[in-house]
Amino acid sequence: MVRIVRFSAGEEPQYGVLTGDLDEHGEPEEGATIVALAGDPLYVGVKLLEQEHRLEDVRLLAPVLPRSKVVGIGRNYAAHAAELGNDVPEEPLMFLKPNTSVIGPGDAIAYPRQTSDLQYEGEVAVVIGRICRDVPPEQATDVIHGYTIGNDVTARDLQRSDGQWSRAKGFDTFCPLGPWIETDLDPQHFADGVSVRTYLDGDLVQDGSTADMIFDIPTLVAHVSSAMTLLPGDVILTGTPEGVGPMEVGGEVEVVVAGLGSLSNKVVQR
Repeated sequence: MVRIVRFSAGEEPQYGVLTGDLDEHGEPEEGATIVALAGDPLYVGVKLLEQEHRLEDVRLLAPVLPRSKVVGIGRNYAAHAAELGNDVPEEPLMFLKPNTSVIGPGDAIAYPRQTSDLQYEGEVAVVIGRICRDVPPEQATDVIHGYTIGNDVTARDLQRSDGQWSRAKGFDTFCPLGPWIETDLDPQHFADGVSVRTYLDGDLVQDGSTADMIFDIPTLVAHVSSAMTLLPGDVILTGTPEGVGPMEVGGEVEVVVAGLGSLSNKVVQR
């Protein structure tokens, strides 16, 4: 498996490949290193340099900076739709998050003054690898660069009051992504899918599986690309399991996806 990271060693951000295995909690085992790459692998491929860093000596950044957009999918788990009193959609329900909402592992989620109900939504995120449009479901894997973890942070009260979701999901810091891009894992390859769990201040609050998605990932890629051209680095958030709820200033939310590691962010006052 190839785990692509974007990192800083105190200078300009670089791309690299994380070496070593993951432990039972999805964290890199002791001694993990990062081998630097010649550039963004989306554009220059995976070209290794003779430069290596210990993982503990660098800061991991959001593994991708979407060039144009993050496409969210709403109500893609039946139990989540039901917990908010919504019907299951007949086709994928799309919305957009600006690329300025993206932050990385360990970065702070800023609690805006405009909301009093800020909520977490742990998800699997799909990273697009090349320009594509009207992709048939059976060819979706050809355009996927890999997968990472996302948190579709939402101002739930603004989502209700606005009647549309741009502001509620579009504030700066409302799209944590990371910790790396896994290029070889298919989150729906296994019959039981892979687990998607969210912890709030250490307590398990979401416990779902990608097998429970209403629309699978190839269907999502086909649906989104039938409406808009997807560019390298664009991200599709695939929906969240049930168990969403509020975060408070000072709290910490961690999303753990089997095979993809964990993504942690603290909440601060904006």
